[in-house]
Amino acid sequence: ALHLADLITELNGFCGFMSILSSMRYCLGPATSYGNIYIALAFIPFGLFFDFMDGKVARWRQKSSLMGQELDSLADLISFGVAPASAAFALGLRTPLDSLLLAFFVLCGLTRLARFNVTVSSLPKDATGKSRYFEGTPIPTSLCMVGAMAWAVSQGRVVGGEKGVLGGVMGDEQSWWGGVHPVVGVFVGWGCAMVSRTIHIPKP
Repeated sequence: ALHLADLITELNGFCGFMSILSSMRYCLGPATSYGNIYIALAFIPFGLFFDFMDGKVARWRQKSSLMGQELDSLADLISFGVAPASAAFALGLRTPLDSLLLAFFVLCGLTRLARFNVTVSSLPKDATGKSRYFEGTPIPTSLCMVGAMAWAVSQGRVVGGEKGVLGGVMGDEQSWWGGVHPVVGVFVGWGCAMVSRTIHIPKP
């Protein structure tokens, strides 16, 4: 049976999915009509709120389950992996190579979440039983990139904007591989940080 905390986790996944749909709506409309992409980016912090609250509610009610842990990981992948990558694609990172590198970011998030579920029991614990640190950067830290994308939209540094996609494009966009936008390297770096075994971030 689903607990109250699990239902809150489902709301995290809902926010991520609605963000993806809003990014798709932006792609279907005029490139200079930013309403849908702002909505897409705004749904992701709401997902973080529900991600924070489900743990609070689980500890308050002293009810948690293996299913809840799996739900949390799946919802996080949607809200903080697929949704930011979808927004980046909508905002102009659309070449075939861009798409492959965005997929790399999402797969790093998938790997990081799966590894967390497998290794969480073996990580060092504090007196309360909580893990002392995160191994690799947590996937919700992708909100930093979400904030950067919102800034880029406000500055017109996106597809269809006055200044074009931030950082421009390397290569010929008319070629078979379509070139690559250097800014996609931020997603690659973030993905590598998520799966790193040497980065240990203390838990609050």
